[in-house]
Amino acid sequence: MSEKEDLTKRIEKGISLEKQALYQIFSLYNTLRNIRDPRERRRILLQIESLKRKMVFFSKKIIQILESDPDLNPGKARVAPIQDIESFFEFSDQNLDPRTLNPPLASIAENQDNLDKNKKKKLKSKGLEKLTIKSRKNKDKKKTKKKTKRPSSFVKISSRMFHNFSMSLIKQGSFRNLKRDIVKSNLEFVPATYLSLIFFSTIIAAIIAFFVTGFFLFFDILIDPPFIAPIQESFIQRLPKVIWVLFALPLITFVFAYFFPSMERQSLERKINHELPFATVHMSSIAGSMVEPSKIFGIIASTGEYPNLEKEFIKLQNEINIYGYDLVTALRNRVFNSPSRKLADLFNGLSTTITSGGDLAVFFEKRAQSLLFEYRLDIEKQGKAAETFMDIYISLVVAAPMILMLLLMMMGISGLGISLSPSMISIIMILSISGINALFLAFLHLKQSNS
Repeated sequence: MSEKEDLTKRIEKGISLEKQALYQIFSLYNTLRNIRDPRERRRILLQIESLKRKMVFFSKKIIQILESDPDLNPGKARVAPIQDIESFFEFSDQNLDPRTLNPPLASIAENQDNLDKNKKKKLKSKGLEKLTIKSRKNKDKKKTKKKTKRPSSFVKISSRMFHNFSMSLIKQGSFRNLKRDIVKSNLEFVPATYLSLIFFSTIIAAIIAFFVTGFFLFFDILIDPPFIAPIQESFIQRLPKVIWVLFALPLITFVFAYFFPSMERQSLERKINHELPFATVHMSSIAGSMVEPSKIFGIIASTGEYPNLEKEFIKLQNEINIYGYDLVTALRNRVFNSPSRKLADLFNGLSTTITSGGDLAVFFEKRAQSLLFEYRLDIEKQGKAAETFMDIYISLVVAAPMILMLLLMMMGISGLGISLSPSMISIIMILSISGINALFLAFLHLKQSNS
């Protein structure tokens, strides 16, 4: 090989190594955007800094080769051809220390590092390779905690008493709507167990109502001491006044327990609809990098930024990884069991797009635009509703009690109607205002969306 060819080959090798290092830097920067763990970010930043030093090293070698060219530098002594080009460009960076980073990267690494002082002292003089190995070892030491939830005694007793009866009702096709709401609301009960809880709670409420009714049949509660006194009327006259408690309390318990899964499902639907527009934008960016469609949901679930959607995506992954369904079948199953109509539409559209061979990135982008538009409309509606509730609150809590108090005082002075003392009027005003505030807060809590 001639001297000219040797120089050309060495220059080509140096440029090729520089290009490889540059591609690796771009790849690491893209990976850094999705990394949350401080130790992983620190390790990647150190790798990037090492690659930068490697590029500087290769540049110096190329300059050294050019300076040794007799045509470019006639006065320079000629360099003997190097047989092993790999050893000529061999780079060693064993003593890379986090303190030697450039100021911007060093500040990022230090801000993201949550290690205690003892660990920092141990890592002070470690090189890049030792730091990488240590971070991998620490990752392997992390143990996953398994949470085992056992049913309470109340659930066990209700299941023993009513499980067979509940199963027979469900097999007959009764309580279908309740069964669907239990599945969609993510309650930690199977339909038979929850139905047993309803029956057992109703019986407990009936027993309590029986004792309350028996108490009020013979006693009455007074405002003044001794607060409890025997009734002054006959049993026949008293019975119609209190007998309704015996039926009202069990009925209220049954109705509340029956509709609780439906209310829980609606609350979960609002939470999912709040997270869905932003999660769809995230999925659009992931789909643009040509990731396998089934992996998109795992990436979103692993971020921890969407806790309500995370449960639904984990269910979808379980159907694929545990039950062995393909992605399209799993999506259609989740459409049937999804608590949110918007999420069900997203799953349905995604399964259609995959079946027809459409572009997932375009699908997610278009769906994100429509969901964000609906989200803005919901925010505007909530703002207008808040203004209306504020006007109602001012009218009920500020103006109405003052007018009522004036009416009661005028009636007391003129002798018309009920004559009340000033202390009694004050008690009535305080109780009425407190009751109105409690009802108003309960109404707002039921109507508000999670914004």
